[in-house]
Amino acid sequence: MKIKKEFRILLLMSCLILCLSTACSTKAAAVGSVEPVDSYASIHGNLDRPVRATWVWDTTQIRNGAQDVLNFAAENSINTIYLQINRDVKIPEYKNFIRLARAQHIAVDIMDGRSAWGLTESRGQIASFMDWIESYQAQALSNEKFAGIHLDIEPHVHPQWKTNQASVITQWQGNVDYIVERASAMKMPVAADLPFWLDNYKIPGSTMAVSSWMIRKFDSITIMAYRDTAAAIYSVAKDELIDAASVGKKISIAVETKQSKEGDFITFFEEGDAYMEQQLKLVEQMASVHASFNGFSVHEYSSWKTLRK
Repeated sequence: MKIKKEFRILLLMSCLILCLSTACSTKAAAVGSVEPVDSYASIHGNLDRPVRATWVWDTTQIRNGAQDVLNFAAENSINTIYLQINRDVKIPEYKNFIRLARAQHIAVDIMDGRSAWGLTESRGQIASFMDWIESYQAQALSNEKFAGIHLDIEPHVHPQWKTNQASVITQWQGNVDYIVERASAMKMPVAADLPFWLDNYKIPGSTMAVSSWMIRKFDSITIMAYRDTAAAIYSVAKDELIDAASVGKKISIAVETKQSKEGDFITFFEEGDAYMEQQLKLVEQMASVHASFNGFSVHEYSSWKTLRK
């Protein structure tokens, strides 16, 4: 009787262990099935990989020409696309494009901005933009989410820049603070396009250059170094590269491919693609000495695509 009793106890314990093991396995499987939350690193791929980006202003191209955009990206080693928001483009179309892009290890940043966004009176438009992003990110799967926010505000082209520059700069700062705070709450990195000569202007009541303030505020900066020789590109971007390196921020150097009314020296439109790539390699050799240097952004998809080969 004693042996039978011990056998029943052992049998009961074995069953209990088996049940606990099965429950743990089921729980682990359930946890494994939960969609992981992507970090900035996983969305943007290898962070040691320099940016190779382009702007897509005509968002309708992702409807019927999504694969054309992504094929061009693959052919030109593009790993980041700045995609302008267009509310006529439907949510499923954005999701589909980002899924396809992510499958090719391409990050897609949501982009928008206009010169009036440098003014406080445009805060409502900015809030609407941020609200749209927040709503989209909340309903998107991890491989459908935007990797970051990219701004192209450029208040220096607004008429008030000439008449009340100090006020515009102050208002611009306020809007940037608002955007960065909203982006931080969404855990999204935020970057901005800046002209290389912005360091000639000071924050009102301060000796700090406007470019320095922006570099410290944003996660990264794209410096519009629109010139068509390596020496000139590096020369106009150098100060921002040094400044950004001093505070551990990253700089992408932007070049132009559109025809420009400002002069042939602004763009690679006349020289073509092969010459541009040659110059970018030379810029990379010079700029790589700065820890802040983080690749190139080529403006923009449509003109780059038709650039003379």
